[in-house]
Amino acid sequence: MALTLECALSHILSFLVFLLIFLVNPSFCFNPKKLVNASFSYTPSGSDWSPALATWYGPANGDGSEGGACGYGVTVGQAPISAMVSAGSPRLYENGKGCGSCYEVRCSGNSACSGKPVKVVMTDECDGCGSDAEYHFDLSGTAFGAMALSGQDATLRNAGKINIQHRRVECNYPGVSIAFHVDAGSNQEYFAAVIEYEDGDGDLSKVELKEALDSASWYTMDQSWGAVWKLDKGSPLRAPFSLRLTTLESGNSIVANNVIPAGWVPGHTYRSIVNFQT
Repeated sequence: MALTLECALSHILSFLVFLLIFLVNPSFCFNPKKLVNASFSYTPSGSDWSPALATWYGPANGDGSEGGACGYGVTVGQAPISAMVSAGSPRLYENGKGCGSCYEVRCSGNSACSGKPVKVVMTDECDGCGSDAEYHFDLSGTAFGAMALSGQDATLRNAGKINIQHRRVECNYPGVSIAFHVDAGSNQEYFAAVIEYEDGDGDLSKVELKEALDSASWYTMDQSWGAVWKLDKGSPLRAPFSLRLTTLESGNSIVANNVIPAGWVPGHTYRSIVNFQT
C-alpha cells in the first residue's frame, strides 16, 4: 500500500514539473498555423500578387510582334510604352477588351531574376497561351529581360518559360493625353479609330461619338477588333466629333470634346487634352 501511494505521488510530482516547464517556456506551445504554413513562401499581408507563366517572343530587345492584335502598331515600340508590352492568354486579352490594361510582373525562381516588378501594357493576343496556365504573359524580349538582374537579361531569356507573379495596376502616362488614330479606311459615313494611352484602367467597355456642336445625340460605337472602335452610320457624319469613353473596370467616363476636327484625315492621329485621373 505504501509503495502504491509513493508511486502515485511520484506521478503527480512529475506532472507538476512538466506543467511548470510548459507554462514558463511558451516555445512548447503547439501552433497549428505555423505548421500549416511551413511549406509556403511568405506573402505580405494584403498583397494581390497571383501566379502566372511567362514566355517571350519577337526580337530579344524588341517589342514582340512589332504591333500586335490590339492595333497599336509601331507606337508600342515608342515612348511612353517603349516596348514594355505583352501578349496575353484569353483570360488576359479578353477578345480585345483587355487591350491597354497594365500589369506588374516579377520573377524570383531563376538565379537571373531580380525579383523587382516591371510594368507592362497588354497590346497583343497569344493564341497558343492558356493551356498550361490561365494567366500566361507572352512578353516582348525587352519586357522579359527587364525582370532580370543587371547584365543577366540574356541569361533569363535563355530560360524560355518561367513562373512569375502578376498583378493588375493602374496605367499612368505622365503628361500624355488620350490619342485617337483614325483608321485608314474611314470615310464620311464610316469612322473608326484606335484609342491609346488611357490612364487608370487602361481598357474600355464603351465608346460613344457625338457629331458637331449642335447635336445632342451620342452614337454608341462598336468594338471592331482590339482597341479599334467603329461607327457605321450609313449617312454623312458631321465633324467635329466628340468622343465619350467609359472604362471597363471602374466604369469611369471622360469626354474628349471636338477631338476629331472638321476636315479630319484618315490615317492621322489626333490628341485630346484630357485623360483619366489616376
